[in-house]
Amino acid sequence: MKARLIPYDVAPGALKPMIELEKTLKNSGLEHGLIELVKTRASQINGCAYCIHMHTKDARSAGETEERLYLLNAWRESPLYSERERAALAWTEALTLVAETHAPDEDYEELSRHFTPAEQVNLTLLIGAINAWNRLAIGFRSVHPVEAKSAAA
Repeated sequence: MKARLIPYDVAPGALKPMIELEKTLKNSGLEHGLIELVKTRASQINGCAYCIHMHTKDARSAGETEERLYLLNAWRESPLYSERERAALAWTEALTLVAETHAPDEDYEELSRHFTPAEQVNLTLLIGAINAWNRLAIGFRSVHPVEAKSAAA
């Protein structure tokens, strides 16, 4: 696969607010591990290899286990995730698939049980941001880094 273009090279000014939003969300009080799970799950739904690669690597660096990363796309069937993480993952799926789900009341009610109003806003912005990054990476065919030993022949 070959990249169509590199967004950062051609429109750095347009991406600057997105990068600032990322910094703000990183320091918002949401747990780093939760942030990476949300970014990875949305990226799985969207099929964004670039972002899955990045956020699983970041999650591992933050101490996330391989087992939880392997089971993330089946989180509903696994006891490895906390109630707070489950609420965030359900909200992530609801908003990533918003045209289908319309953000169901039951998902919002569960979110409200585990997140303060400010955390709800920050989480929602996080979900919106990763979906925007996914669209940039998929649309412009961003290619994730590949180690020589991992590359297909």
